[in-house]
Amino acid sequence: MKKTLPIGKSTLEKILMDNCVYVDKTQFVAQLVKSGGYYFLSRPRRFGKSLFLDTLKQAFLGNKSIFKGLYLENHWNWDETYPVIHFDFGTSAAYNTEEKLIEAIWDVLRNCAREYDVQFDNKDFGLAFHELIYKTATKTNKQLIILVDEYDKPILDSITDMPKAALMREMLKSLYSVIKVNDAYLKFVFLTGVSKFSKAGLFSGLNNLNDITLNPSYADICGYTQTDLEKEFADYLIEGKVDKTKLKLWYNGYNFSGTDNQKVYNPFDILLFFSNNFQYKAYWFETGSPSFLIKLIQKNKYYFPNMEEITIKENMLSSFDLDNIALSVLLFQTGYLTIKSITTLGTQFAYVLGYPNAEVKASLNDKLAEIATTPERKEALLGRLNDCLLNSNINEIGEIFQSHFASIPHDWYRNNDIQHYEGFYASIIYSCFCALGYTVIAEDNTNTGQMDLAVILPDKILILEFKLKKNGDALSALTQIKNKKYPDKYVAHKKPIYLLGMSFDSDARNLHDFLSEEYK
Repeated sequence: MKKTLPIGKSTLEKILMDNCVYVDKTQFVAQLVKSGGYYFLSRPRRFGKSLFLDTLKQAFLGNKSIFKGLYLENHWNWDETYPVIHFDFGTSAAYNTEEKLIEAIWDVLRNCAREYDVQFDNKDFGLAFHELIYKTATKTNKQLIILVDEYDKPILDSITDMPKAALMREMLKSLYSVIKVNDAYLKFVFLTGVSKFSKAGLFSGLNNLNDITLNPSYADICGYTQTDLEKEFADYLIEGKVDKTKLKLWYNGYNFSGTDNQKVYNPFDILLFFSNNFQYKAYWFETGSPSFLIKLIQKNKYYFPNMEEITIKENMLSSFDLDNIALSVLLFQTGYLTIKSITTLGTQFAYVLGYPNAEVKASLNDKLAEIATTPERKEALLGRLNDCLLNSNINEIGEIFQSHFASIPHDWYRNNDIQHYEGFYASIIYSCFCALGYTVIAEDNTNTGQMDLAVILPDKILILEFKLKKNGDALSALTQIKNKKYPDKYVAHKKPIYLLGMSFDSDARNLHDFLSEEYK
């Protein structure tokens, strides 16, 4: 019988009782317990972290019946059970006040106190947590299990309000610091979240945490591998309705080890794709709000095309500082970038980052295209640009972008000299092409140099070169494309190739001139 899709279900028992598709991750439970006792795992939102924590919880509680037919059924000591304290900060609404966070913490402490029949003498939640651990361990004569899901959500909920985010950080520090001092009473500790903070003090009292975020042994602890997809969802991979190559292009590509054979799909995307009659939509992207990222990108004058290939040291990638947020790190930890390959930066181990898949690249750039304009104007721009490309009216592209830059309000440039950067104009143009879902390659390498932008369409190829007016005009940009023989790289594609030269006037804050011609 065809199994149902576990949409909206994050508990193992519910998934199995309702005969839902389940990708067995229980081998990781046995592996973790065998290898140590204190762990941290970072994964983007909606990646299955909550389900894995529930799986840990049910194993330590000794609920063997749930694991019938799973790996852990025959690889676990079911005679041993342990008390579990489980903080789940992912289920609550936004923690936009100090009171909401305090109440959420107390709810867990009170529920556990009732469960294990202990009483508090302290009114401070940090001291009460310490008391709960000590009294429960003493009463049951067993070590405890501490599970914390989305440990950082209260901070991230206030990331655009730094004073409030710092307050949430200090409150959580008071909670998490209790864990280290109670080591003698703890059997196993597992924290999950989106980000790993450094210099924030959150982990200063937990220096024995083993961060498995980028450990190849746990690269697919969350998410679906290609093998998982084809085995467990075989009934849904209907021939003629699901193009596996296209499905992989859209939703696969998340990589937490740098090894090609360990890429995974976001589970949320796959489940929604199958439940929505095989429609390719931005299911994962639309569940989040990247507005804080857009503000950071705009504030830091970030060059959007650089997100295609960022090289960053390993030690930076696994943590960031609330007081000095590195945008590339935040983009990785929140799932908008992933590891594309392993490299070195000088003598140090490093990763090359890029977009994980077509969904994220198109959707994020669709949001970036709204910078300095409105959603309505952006949609009108993309509509005109798409019609122009479909009809091969290449000469109209200059007029389209000239009109767009002219529509940016004067007030937007106040206290902002971004118009003096060629990258500002190039970034907007880049994002518009990406938002349409086309293959866009920034700083595309050839044997004679780098073209600014290549856009690969099903029936044509565009090669773009940008100049600030003070450095050259559209003709000089077009001449550079020809002299450097950039089109030679794409002649073998057997498609029409169009050359586009653009120059920008920083004083007029607009396109200065535009030239295009078909390559012969």
